[in-house]
Amino acid sequence: MKPLKRSFTIAGHSTSISLEAPFWEALREAARERGQSVAALVEEIDRERGASGLSSAVRVWILEYCRGNRPHAEDAASRQVPEPSGRGH
Repeated sequence: MKPLKRSFTIAGHSTSISLEAPFWEALREAARERGQSVAALVEEIDRERGASGLSSAVRVWILEYCRGNRPHAEDAASRQVPEPSGRGH
């Protein structure tokens, strides 16, 4: 599945993110449920994403939202997936 690129203006700067169609659909649904535009939700996620890329931060936020955690943007963006240790259990 090929990612779809969308452009946004965030804090006065143009940026774009690439997400697969199901992520765009989930992002639109989440924004609607929260009573905000997709652009406003992306801006919220961007403000709190830390060093991660914006597309990755949006995907993690959507994952948490769909899991029922209903994150604030800062919650999902601050979580980092631990690197595999390479050690067996």
